[in-house]
Amino acid sequence: MSSPKYKRVVLKLSGEALAGDKGFGIHPSVIKSVASQIKELVELNVEVAVVVGGGNIWRGKIGEEMGMDRATADYMGMLATVMNSLALQDSLEQLGIETRVQTSIEMRQVAEPYIRRRAIRHLEKKRVVIFAAGTGNPYFSTDTTAALRAAEIEADVILMAKNNVDGVYSADPRIDQNAKKYDELSYLDLLKEGLAVMDSTASSLCMDNDIPLIVFSITESGNIKRAILGETIGTIVRGK
Repeated sequence: MSSPKYKRVVLKLSGEALAGDKGFGIHPSVIKSVASQIKELVELNVEVAVVVGGGNIWRGKIGEEMGMDRATADYMGMLATVMNSLALQDSLEQLGIETRVQTSIEMRQVAEPYIRRRAIRHLEKKRVVIFAAGTGNPYFSTDTTAALRAAEIEADVILMAKNNVDGVYSADPRIDQNAKKYDELSYLDLLKEGLAVMDSTASSLCMDNDIPLIVFSITESGNIKRAILGETIGTIVRGK
């Protein structure tokens, strides 16, 4: 068996990825597939941290259309990520994988509060750590959470698993048939060209801390493992 290229990773999952074709909620077969793929990484002795979005349950745009205060809408989104994180934890533990959920908003009855040193210790003990509730602050996305936590735990790479998109394109490939797929980019390219991979705060954090990013599709089973083994997959973003 090939050796993994990365020892400690942050896997960023969008909430929509957990919804599958339904577009909302949590699709049982999808979350089981994700859990199985994470298990493969653990069996390769890779230390895995996960950040899950909440767009399958709540989107800030809905709050905006309701005339809701932005901070309130963002806090609701953080709670949605906690629901997704608990669901993923349960799926992982059904497969025999020790898991801890750490939240940026204290809710001790359901999860640990986020403590950097404790998170690292869990990873060293080969437990999967799921970071929930974003950064704990409104106005910051879960992409920024992934970049921040990756820097804090000194992750080797961020794996960004997308739903129905297999990399970074010059335009939305579902709309523009002439969209060009990139095999490799720099973070400056992302920022200059305004490519909708992650927000500018997250991109700047990754660039400043020299954390590579691999963007790929999660709809094809086995892609997470392929990325870990260093196979050419999706788009890799790094450096300036």
